Amino acid sequence: MAGFMATAKLLSPWRDHERNRSTVNLALFDFDGTITTREMFPDFMRFAVTPGRLAAGKLVLMPLVVGYKLGLISGNTIRASVVRFGFRGVPVAQVEQAGERFSREVLPGVVRRMALERIQWHKAQGDVVVVVSAALDLYLAHWCRLHQLDLICSRLEAADGVLTGRYCGEQCASKEKSRRILEAYDLRDFSAVYAYGDTKEDMDMLSLASRKYFRWEEVA
Repeated sequence: MAGFMATAKLLSPWRDHERNRSTVNLALFDFDGTITTREMFPDFMRFAVTPGRLAAGKLVLMPLVVGYKLGLISGNTIRASVVRFGFRGVPVAQVEQAGERFSREVLPGVVRRMALERIQWHKAQGDVVVVVSAALDLYLAHWCRLHQLDLICSRLEAADGVLTGRYCGEQCASKEKSRRILEAYDLRDFSAVYAYGDTKEDMDMLSLASRKYFRWEEVA
């Protein structure tokens, strides 16, 4: 199980191919709300967490949820709290199985057609296409393998085959997105960098790009 969790940090089907990158672009896609029609973190938690924990979590975490909706609590804080309550002490295998099913049964119904078309447009040109997301590897890894995309995302910490309820390192949002991109890729290797996002958590990623798209509109 540890191997799966580690490799999900960066899935790179392109790395096995020799290519002249001077004519290749890099395309960076946020996932929730950009590729999909809505944020999928709550959907996955409802899908993967046991009914008992869900019921208890609604009561315990309600103040945090209200604060998040009012803009008083960050996305990182609410996600960390929900993950801790929902997954602490749960076997990794159980949640990985839920993630595979979620990617197969749920994600196809919420993916934007225009997003898939844009991804295919980049792939047809031979561009390197990367999903860069605060969402979890547990389901994104399966979806990205299916579509042959690189992946940089958030991961959960595990010990002895059991989730600790903590993230493995920083969540892949805001400045952490751009940090991980620069760690994984030398932007000088690409003729142009495209970036697609939809919230303020994507702005640091968009700042790396020569072609920036916010909510599918190109911006300066």
